[in-house]
Amino acid sequence: MRIAFIGTRGVPATFGGAEHHVEEIGSRLAARGHDVTVYCRANYVADGSTHHKGMRLVRLSTVSSKRLDAIVHSALSTGHALGHGYDVVHFHALGPGVMAPLARYGSRARVVQTIHGRDDERAKWGSGARALLRGGGWLSARVPDATVVVSRTLADYYRTTYGREVTYIPNGVERPASDPPPREIATRFGLHGSDYLLFVGRLVPEKAADLLLRAFQRVPGDIRLVIAGGSSFTDDYTDALAQLASTDKRVVLPGYVYGDALAELYANAAAFVLPSFVEGLPLTLLEAASYGTPVVASSIGPHVEILGTDGPGHRLVPCGDEEALTAALEEAAAGGPELRAGGAGLRDRVLGEYSWDRAVDATEALYRRLLP
Repeated sequence: MRIAFIGTRGVPATFGGAEHHVEEIGSRLAARGHDVTVYCRANYVADGSTHHKGMRLVRLSTVSSKRLDAIVHSALSTGHALGHGYDVVHFHALGPGVMAPLARYGSRARVVQTIHGRDDERAKWGSGARALLRGGGWLSARVPDATVVVSRTLADYYRTTYGREVTYIPNGVERPASDPPPREIATRFGLHGSDYLLFVGRLVPEKAADLLLRAFQRVPGDIRLVIAGGSSFTDDYTDALAQLASTDKRVVLPGYVYGDALAELYANAAAFVLPSFVEGLPLTLLEAASYGTPVVASSIGPHVEILGTDGPGHRLVPCGDEEALTAALEEAAAGGPELRAGGAGLRDRVLGEYSWDRAVDATEALYRRLLP
């Protein structure tokens, strides 16, 4: 099959869950012999990049602004795709999906759209952008030949809001090749294992890093907090976080961290913390759990799907509750065999339930059902 992916920043993926999703799915489809094209934004993918892990890259310019970046690139990508005879055009996220009608009615391709989260709920958007995204939600339930969601929470939302039965294909995770010791992070950040709590993600209001900082500042002792991430057109928010963090010397703000250093951060943290208000099915939570690292997360639907019940090593706290979060951080900082056992149990659950290979099986089967 000839397949085009539209709507993400592109690959190779650095930050962004949708980008990692497309890299994992697209590379596996290419390995199975399919012709896979990923449309990439010039402000994300290096000039001269033409192929990655068997996928062809089409690099197009866009407008580097919060409101126009995704929609302009998706419009240009869709226009480019119309004349290239794809069997499947696969959009990702609500905003880019507003271009789905062009592909559905302007070509013979089957159109698929994956919803990675309720983007209309994200705090960085103003009223106009939220209205556009709500319209994108309405379109996503009606225009594509198939709509895919990454969590059961999203499937329930589409059923109750739009009366649309969608295809549930969750994100995956791979078993880590090893549990790396804290070498690079010891040199770069002075971290030696079990002496820090960890947050990884884009620094946007709905991920609640500010709530985490305030809760952490109430935790006594020498435990440190690493907030690994950066701005996503949210410079005012990241500046405010830096100002808040400057009052506590235990806080480390390294920016985005990738590769071996990120693996070391996951593997050696006392706990991974994700107090988000809004998520789709967060890859960072799956990745942290795959190392057996204890987890503290807000009790929103997608987190409950991953963690199951609340307990040592997989603690769920009420969304936005600073006192409950502080108590969970204190428990995580104290450590102990119960937390390690709970983290190990969560690892087994996550590795048993979330698989990129199964996600690709389901995606490929969906494409085949749609094609004549």
